[in-house]
Amino acid sequence: MTPAHPAEPPHGIPVSPLLTCHPAKQRLYGADTYYQEGYEQLAALTGDVTGFAHRHAALLLKPDAVVARRLDAAVDWLAEHGFRIVGAAVTRLTRTMIRSLWYFQWNLATPYRRRLAALFLEDADALVLVVRPERDLDVPASVELTRLKGPTDPDARQPGQLRHLLGRHSYLLNLVHTPDEPADVLRELAVHFDDTARDSLLRSALADEDRTAHALELTGRLYAATKPRDLDFEPAVERLADAVARHGCADPAATPRTMLETAWERGIDLDPWDTVIVGSKVLPMRQPGRAPVLDGADAGTWRRHLATVRAPRN
Repeated sequence: MTPAHPAEPPHGIPVSPLLTCHPAKQRLYGADTYYQEGYEQLAALTGDVTGFAHRHAALLLKPDAVVARRLDAAVDWLAEHGFRIVGAAVTRLTRTMIRSLWYFQWNLATPYRRRLAALFLEDADALVLVVRPERDLDVPASVELTRLKGPTDPDARQPGQLRHLLGRHSYLLNLVHTPDEPADVLRELAVHFDDTARDSLLRSALADEDRTAHALELTGRLYAATKPRDLDFEPAVERLADAVARHGCADPAATPRTMLETAWERGIDLDPWDTVIVGSKVLPMRQPGRAPVLDGADAGTWRRHLATVRAPRN
């Protein structure tokens, strides 16, 4: 008789179905270093990891929100929609961090999108807010905040949504990001912060104190460290055309895309923000025919999901 092969050991830690709707995310996050760090550190601070992850969401205010001076508006919007800021910290979106945050979605990104993202995401620091809804929700806070935030597509945003309020500039210049599900909250806090900074942020959230004043203090620091920028398309096209013309490449009939690609081909030094503003409007940002490796789940999906698993106590 051939002896049975021993079972293959697990690649990571268990991920509760209360933290994500997706079995694939359970499998992949369990083996993901960032998720493991976030989960294990939180577990050392509280015996209710699932409850914490359901009650809290995170909002990343990106460098485009900083230079556009829209952080204050986002803080006000959170209060108006019943979210209390219980933690705030500054982060720097490096090339490695960008790929870590969107590791399971950036298989959709075109080379243009990767190139443009590198121009602006590292240009200024960003702000991470940990928030908690003031009322009980029937879905995780991250799911509700993602719904209220609005979609990536600027043409699909609706009045009242955060992205509509902050400015409908382009697919790439969307100013804010939210983790989709409770598991994403734990993972993304670990992407942004080392053990010490994350410990401080988690303890702040667990204390459940209003940290709006601290968020506004950090807002002031971020504004002081950066120049304000206009993210509107037409003025950026004009500035880009002037820059190209100064290098003898003027073509009145050239489209913004042709102008931009010509400048790249000839090695013309362009203003990074103008390049991003124009490029994110006229260049393809998403590879056609591809699906993300992992995605979020809307509120309806979560309600159906929670009906099949044990709901956490809030």
